[in-house]
Amino acid sequence: MRGSDERSGSLFSYVDLEARIRSDHPLRTIRQIANAALNDLSRDFDKLYTAFGRPSIAPEKLLRAMLLQAFYGIRSERQLMERLEFDLLLRWFVGLGVDDPVWDHSTFSKNRDRLLEGEIAAKFLNALMGQHQVKRLLSSEHFSVDGTLIEAWASIKSFRRKDGGDQDSDGPGRNAERSFHNEKRCNETHQSTTDPEARLYKKGGGQPAKLCYIGHALMENRNGLAVLGGVSRATGTAERDQALALIDWGLSGISCAGERLNITPPWL
Repeated sequence: MRGSDERSGSLFSYVDLEARIRSDHPLRTIRQIANAALNDLSRDFDKLYTAFGRPSIAPEKLLRAMLLQAFYGIRSERQLMERLEFDLLLRWFVGLGVDDPVWDHSTFSKNRDRLLEGEIAAKFLNALMGQHQVKRLLSSEHFSVDGTLIEAWASIKSFRRKDGGDQDSDGPGRNAERSFHNEKRCNETHQSTTDPEARLYKKGGGQPAKLCYIGHALMENRNGLAVLGGVSRATGTAERDQALALIDWGLSGISCAGERLNITPPWL
């Protein structure tokens, strides 16, 4: 018998999110480990918030949402909020009910920045590494460190001379076109007006120089886990300097996983 294509609406809907997620889904194990790490950070969360005022987004939900953003390669907070609107799996992982409203993307970003300023993201990673289910997957003998360029949110046209002696632009306005023909530019004499920390850099010959930073990742090769990560200014020695710091800190953290929360990463 052919089924009907009509939508069956109802006044009330009883949806148990726990029953909608299959029992062997990988996110179930990840959520269990993440919740254990979040419980260890309860006192750190209390230090970031006052005892009065309007309730903010729960930091536990913020961090679980940030994990999903990394797992699924969601490019922006706006897209993340759109996914939370209709994806029951993501709602269950974050801790939102079916009828709970999704936050505005700007509110999410503002609350996330509070956690980043309080170094909670690094402490959360430390707490995850200290969990028994994760600790047994790590080895202090199989590590590699790599770096990649992270392009800054600054136009190359903002790269101006520090003494203000630039040539006139080719048009009106702050973002007018500029000609760099026969003009020598380097980090010693020039600086971005919109992102002063960004540096002009390229990783190899024949590649264009861009205003960027360098991202570093410490990988545990036996199980392919990212143990540590960080961002530094783009310099010629940044990769090897940060590689040594990451390896030293990573090895010491794994060897004394129970004390990871007292160790400060080298880039903070």
